[in-house]
Amino acid sequence: MHVNKVHHVTTINSVAEDFAVDEDWLAEVANEMDIEDGYIWVYGIGEDGVQAFTDDGIDNLRDLVRMRKDAPRWLKHSD
Repeated sequence: MHVNKVHHVTTINSVAEDFAVDEDWLAEVANEMDIEDGYIWVYGIGEDGVQAFTDDGIDNLRDLVRMRKDAPRWLKHSD
């Protein structure tokens, strides 16, 4: 039997504060992630939803942030 071991998530505004980066910029970086990477959306009553991350997701996002800062064009989509 598969048991989901995720017992909490952290919202993007909290992660942005911890990383000392702009939340909108971080959201752009996070859009490169998939659910398998620890990236989810959390919805509530009357809310549009908020991006959130598992602990593994935060680690994956930290790696993406590092890559984006080292090579800013690497993750950008062409228009």
